[in-house]
Amino acid sequence: MTRLLYFPGCALKDQAKEYEVATLAALAALGYEVQELPRWNCCGTVYALAQDDLMRHVAPVRNLIRVQEAGEDKLLTLCAMCYNTLSRSTHFVQNPENLRRLNAFMDEEEDYAGGVRVLHLLELLSGIGPANLAKAVKRDLSALRIGAYYGCTLLRPREVAVDDPEKPEIMEKILAALGATPVAFPERVECCGAYLTVTKPEAVRLRVGSILLSAAQNGAELLVTACPLCHFNLRERRPLGAPKLPVFYVGEVLAWALGAKPIPEEIARAMGVRG
Repeated sequence: MTRLLYFPGCALKDQAKEYEVATLAALAALGYEVQELPRWNCCGTVYALAQDDLMRHVAPVRNLIRVQEAGEDKLLTLCAMCYNTLSRSTHFVQNPENLRRLNAFMDEEEDYAGGVRVLHLLELLSGIGPANLAKAVKRDLSALRIGAYYGCTLLRPREVAVDDPEKPEIMEKILAALGATPVAFPERVECCGAYLTVTKPEAVRLRVGSILLSAAQNGAELLVTACPLCHFNLRERRPLGAPKLPVFYVGEVLAWALGAKPIPEEIARAMGVRG
């Protein structure tokens, strides 16, 4: 078993619990011993846009200190927003002055020395490789035509992107290795509206409608994402008349393929897949 230190973040302990449960079951099937990061705290979710905003980096760097205390140098994340926030803070503290100021501020913590890498689930699966993933597949998913929706935080800014921000393929290659039929569509890298879902839900409905139409027109019959907020918007902000595509997490499809979790009945019935 390969040991992995894992940062769940807040959403995966609540509204995105199905993402965590399915993914951890799938990773166990792949031979990983996943250990939850001790004493983790919320990453802060939204990265500071101001270059001198030190306070927004306290929460992410505290989690990096927890990794350091555990004697590890890698931290696995499933949530796209957590990945983005934590990764960008690792870049922030590469500046020695930023690191010095943060360590001085957190005087009750041990000094962070740097060097922790934040690893997203997609990067982990890509590193395993298509051939090895294919060997682990236990269930035929060839009838599933899946559109991979990336959204913003996996691909922007470029220094933390898990793939090419304009033409990503990482999720499609993983889906293909699992035996599904990946469907690329133009709006897979466009914003779903994010937090505007709270203050301007109609604006989000316009974005979601455009994304769903783009996916359906290119042949997708369901969507997968790695972001709890994207998942919510794509499911709950679908406008009237938009294609009714089911939306799941990429970790759920991984678990289906490896036989770690059953395929939902509605998907199995609609697409002729044995659950």
